[in-house]
Amino acid sequence: MRTTPPRSGGWVGADAVWDRVPLTVGTEEADRMADGTTGGGSGIDSSRPHSARIWNYLAGGKDYYTVDADAAEKVLAAFPGMRDITRTSRAFIGRVVTHLAGQEGIRQFLDIGTGLPTRDNTHEVAQRAAPESRIVYVDNDPLVLVHARALLTSSPEGACDYIDADVRDPERILAEAARTLDFSRPVGLMLMGILGLVPDYDEARAVVRRLVEALPPGSFLGLNDGSTADPVYVRAIESHNARGAATPYTPRGPEEIAGFFEGLELLEPGVVSCSRWRPEGEPGPETAVYGGLARKP
Repeated sequence: MRTTPPRSGGWVGADAVWDRVPLTVGTEEADRMADGTTGGGSGIDSSRPHSARIWNYLAGGKDYYTVDADAAEKVLAAFPGMRDITRTSRAFIGRVVTHLAGQEGIRQFLDIGTGLPTRDNTHEVAQRAAPESRIVYVDNDPLVLVHARALLTSSPEGACDYIDADVRDPERILAEAARTLDFSRPVGLMLMGILGLVPDYDEARAVVRRLVEALPPGSFLGLNDGSTADPVYVRAIESHNARGAATPYTPRGPEEIAGFFEGLELLEPGVVSCSRWRPEGEPGPETAVYGGLARKP
């Protein structure tokens, strides 16, 4: 069982076949991995656009191929607001982590659905506020994992670990995360843009419940996902899914996204467009990505 998680909310991953034209990757090791020449083959198909690399392109990163840039431009042609969604989602993640590390005293983070490294990754934001912070990243994409291991380095006082696991396997995630995190102390659980890759709503809620159950009181859940609030966005996703996407995406109504926080104490302003969640300065226009932050009582 495999999904290819994006890093950020509201993802419309494209999966169609174009020619492979390498552009730039972050490390020599990652280059070998993309070519399948490390460790007997990586399982990476670099002849096809890849959701994590497309997201990286849209977020202003550098770890993608021309095939991914072409796919991203097709997404933008269908839905020009996609780049704003990408950047709004990144900014939301940064504000959530800054709040948790700076105001709530959270020193442990479990970030599921890492995606390719960009700017201001979870550990960078957390360790700027508290260098002793410990972060576990989870993804089941070999391309993402090799980049993460090469580029996401911890401060000397803290720790970073990387788990190869599917979001739908919470038992494995929790067992392996316990190598780095102390589950007797509060944890910031990050589920950013990942639950749309679990099409069954009941299954997605069960995953969230199991992960939250394992956390002590005083922990937090930060979550965002693509919503049905924007009909143009929904049509773009439907078009993507209809093309036979390997990783179809399921946007949900804002009330369904709010349902993931059942039993938790939502912080103000609740579940809203990510552009309206505690913005720095004037809030931007609403986007299709909704999210929130909640405390476990």
